[in-house]
Amino acid sequence: MPTMVDKTERSPQRYAGDEARWQAVQRRDRGADGVFYYSVRSTGVYCRPSCASRPARRENVQFHASCAAAERAGFRPCKRCRPNEAALDQRRAAAVARACRAIEQATEPPSLDDLATGAGMSRFHFHRVFKALTGVTPKAYAEAQRDRRVRTALAHGGTVTDAIYGAGFNSNGRFYARSTGALGMTPSAYRAGGRGAAIRFALGECWLGSILVAATGKGVCAVLLGDDPDALLRDLQDRFPAAQLIGADRAFERLVARAVACVEAPARGHDLPLDVRGTAFQRRVWQALRAIPPGSTASYAEIARRIGRPQAVRAVGQAIASNPVAVAIPCHRVIRTDGSLSGYRWGVERKRALLGREAAA
Repeated sequence: MPTMVDKTERSPQRYAGDEARWQAVQRRDRGADGVFYYSVRSTGVYCRPSCASRPARRENVQFHASCAAAERAGFRPCKRCRPNEAALDQRRAAAVARACRAIEQATEPPSLDDLATGAGMSRFHFHRVFKALTGVTPKAYAEAQRDRRVRTALAHGGTVTDAIYGAGFNSNGRFYARSTGALGMTPSAYRAGGRGAAIRFALGECWLGSILVAATGKGVCAVLLGDDPDALLRDLQDRFPAAQLIGADRAFERLVARAVACVEAPARGHDLPLDVRGTAFQRRVWQALRAIPPGSTASYAEIARRIGRPQAVRAVGQAIASNPVAVAIPCHRVIRTDGSLSGYRWGVERKRALLGREAAA
C-alpha cells in the first residue's frame, strides 16, 4: 500500500522553481502529484510527476500548474498515469469501497470474478489490492459481513432460521459449521444474551491484583484484571447477561492455573486455548499482537503496517482496546511511536509492570 504523504511534502513551496520540479520528476515524487504537471515536447503528452513512463530529456520538458494549462498548451493526457483522472491510489480505494458496498448489500456473497470485473481489475490483482487496503481477503470480508448480519438479526429477536438465511447462508449446516467461531456460542444462546451457554469462571488474586478467568467449552473467553473482584464479575455478566455462569470446579481450576501462569510469566501464554469473538479486522489485529515476542514491543503504527493497513492506526487502537483476554493476547506490548506508554484497559501501571517483568526475564 502506498506510503502516506505528509501534508508539508505537498506544499507548493517545496516545488517552487523549475529545478525543484525537475528533481521531483526524476525521483517520481508522489508528493508532487496535483501540485504541478509536466509535458514532454517530443511526445506531445503531459504527466503527473510520479509517472512511471520512460524518463524524458530535460530540454523537452515543460511544467504546468494544472491539467487545463497543459491542454491549452497543446498537450494531451498520458495514457499511463492518466493525470486528468483521480490518482491511482484514489481509484483503487474507490474500487475497493464499491466492492465492500457490493458485498455488504448482496444477499449472496459476490464471486471474486464478479468483484474484480466491477473494479476493472484482473482476479489476482483485485485480490491483492483488496487485501492491501482492507487488511483481509474479499472472502474473509464477506464472511465477517454475514456474521455481523446474523448477530444483528439475533440481537433484534429474530428466529435463528430467519437470521441464518437472511444473512446469506444457503443452508443451516453451512452456518452451524462455523457458528461458534462467529458467535462464540450457539445462535440461540447468542440471541438470548448467552442464555443456556455454560461459562465457567473463577476469581482470584495475582501479582497485578484481582483476576477473573472465564471460559466456554472451547477455550478462555475472558481474562480480566482490576482492583475490585465484584467489578470484574459485573463486567463478565454484562458481556453475557443471560449465560449460565458456573463457579470453578477441579477440572476448570487447571485451566485457571494456566491462565494465571500466563499473567505471571507472559511467555507461557501462547498455548492457552482461546474462544474470543471479534470482527475480521479485530481478529487480524489480535493475531498480530500474539506474534510480538515477550520482552519486545511494537507501536500502533507498526501493527497497522503488519496487517497491511498503515493508515488504520486509530482502528488498530480500538481493536486493541476491545481485547477481552489480558496478557494472552498481549496488548500491553503495544506502545506509542515515541516509546511512551499509552492507555491500557487494565491500567497503565499494570502495563508498565508487565513490560518490566518481561524485560527482566
